[in-house]
Amino acid sequence: MSERRKVVIIGGGFGGLSAAQHLNSNLVDVTLIDRRNYHLFQPLLYQVATGSLSPGEIASPLRSVLSRQKNTRVWLGTIVDVDPDAKRVILADGTIVPYDSLIVAAGSETSHFGHNDWQQWAPGLKSIEEATTIRHKILYAFEVAERLSDPKERRAWLTFVIVGAGATGVELSGAIAEIARQTLKNDFRSINPEEAQIILMDGAPRALMSFSEDLSEKATRSLAKLGVQVRCGAMVKHINEQGLAIESEKGADSIAAKTVVWAGGITASPLGKILARRTNAETDKGARVKVKPDLTVPNYPDIYVIGDLASATDEKGRPLPGLAQVAMQGGAYAANAILRKVKGQQELPPFRYFDKGSLAVIGRAAAVADVFGTHLSGLIAWLVWVFIHLMYLVNFQSRVLVFTQWAIQDLTFSRGARLITGAAPTDFDFTQDLSGMRSEREIKPETVNVAR
Repeated sequence: MSERRKVVIIGGGFGGLSAAQHLNSNLVDVTLIDRRNYHLFQPLLYQVATGSLSPGEIASPLRSVLSRQKNTRVWLGTIVDVDPDAKRVILADGTIVPYDSLIVAAGSETSHFGHNDWQQWAPGLKSIEEATTIRHKILYAFEVAERLSDPKERRAWLTFVIVGAGATGVELSGAIAEIARQTLKNDFRSINPEEAQIILMDGAPRALMSFSEDLSEKATRSLAKLGVQVRCGAMVKHINEQGLAIESEKGADSIAAKTVVWAGGITASPLGKILARRTNAETDKGARVKVKPDLTVPNYPDIYVIGDLASATDEKGRPLPGLAQVAMQGGAYAANAILRKVKGQQELPPFRYFDKGSLAVIGRAAAVADVFGTHLSGLIAWLVWVFIHLMYLVNFQSRVLVFTQWAIQDLTFSRGARLITGAAPTDFDFTQDLSGMRSEREIKPETVNVAR
């Protein structure tokens, strides 16, 4: 019997996991390599950042998910190089892994558009670490404000700015508003959390640019009911510990805010540049690898690039969005294409993405949805959002835990994961924060458009 075909999958996100599950065949040996030992359900990261869910409720160990696939093994490691001619990948510890077929699903990371120094003051939301950092910042802001007597300083700590009005920004701003208006309203004595100012801003002319205008308008109205200020057409010039400098058609302005969250953009994993250099493939402005209609790299028919790392287009030449369903369908396509090659069958036709629609939740019983071209909003859209997100969680235990937490939250407005984790605030930290003696940093006249 001939040796089974070796398939290596880089990345255990939506695309990589989908590919691995569709390669459950005795014709191939699969090795899935990821720098994390878990699959993360990124669409619910904002709920970790706002204390609704704990990290373990939206993350599932990859070994557990794939335990019944005897042809599949999971390795913990970081890929640092790819040799496409010798058909092998190299891990950070020097381990060399050969392959016959390679599926690259390394995903994306937060992009501050060249202003990496902003990361310190405006973390993104692409990982559990970033989510718990944001949760720390949000809850810590209320704690510091409780001990301040100066109205100006208190206002800065009770001002929350979310940069980027896509689905993540909308969902995060709505959740912060619910924390201030509902969850924490009876928890403090010196401050009224309902007075918190939540600002959602973007350089685009409206929120949720990927949605239709009517759904965007409904989402904006729902946010306004929660007390969220939506400021579109605003460009960020600078961010530091004191807040933001922005510019709009009304001129230059500054916002004093101790809590800034970046939801303004993403860029492809650094592995994309390595792969592009090794294969002489082109990349787009987001550093994504341009692939052929069958999701392979030009001149390398055994290398598939899927998900956020792939620059692919639909039949009309429009770029495919960086959504979970795109990655999942791409993973299934790549897996089926490999199996057909192994069996000697006719190759699959070009990849075609089936758009099931888009969803964004604003708050309790409030959401907008475009499902198969039908526009929904309010309670109906929220119920669709709940159902789809529960079904996309990869294991039954997570579905039960998340459903239970949501039920408790919707009945009581309580958020059980309101923990300030990481470096614990000390009296010294509070002294620094409360003293007001930190020097103001001069705002630099640099401009970046956050419309994405």
